[in-house]
Amino acid sequence: MLTILALVIIFHVGIFTLLLIATIKSVWWVGETFSADIWRVCFNSTNCTEISDLSGSDDFTDYSIMQAVQATMILSTILCCLSFLIFLLQLFRLKQGERFILTAIIQLMSCLCVMIGASIYTDRRQDLHQQNYHIYYMMQEGSYGYSFILAWVSFPFTLISGLMYMILRKRK
Repeated sequence: MLTILALVIIFHVGIFTLLLIATIKSVWWVGETFSADIWRVCFNSTNCTEISDLSGSDDFTDYSIMQAVQATMILSTILCCLSFLIFLLQLFRLKQGERFILTAIIQLMSCLCVMIGASIYTDRRQDLHQQNYHIYYMMQEGSYGYSFILAWVSFPFTLISGLMYMILRKRK
């Protein structure tokens, strides 16, 4: 049982790390001369513009959409951390045979937030291909970066973790 507990803790810490990297790193959309994420746009890795600075521009009308992606990714990271702390608390407080229901619910909410954030970003990216925003003219030729992929990879991992906590019972 101690081995299973150690694996659950390592898995949860791994998920938190994936979410943290996906939220912070600036590689959601990359090309030869630029990189972009949910926080900023960088051309030639030195000329960076914060997304919030583009909010007044007519060329960038979907600032509120990016705020939604930012909020859901931050919320998913916070919920993942919170569910881990509650898991540790419940580990010592629950009676034998009880399930980690509160931990599972919070982890599944984190899963939902990751899915919403990555889905909004995917949809927004498709809209940019169809429209000709001046600031994104150079960014149309690119591909999804590893932070975007990590966000989508963390989605099934948080789902599996949430379901695992539903099933997991405290045993000796």
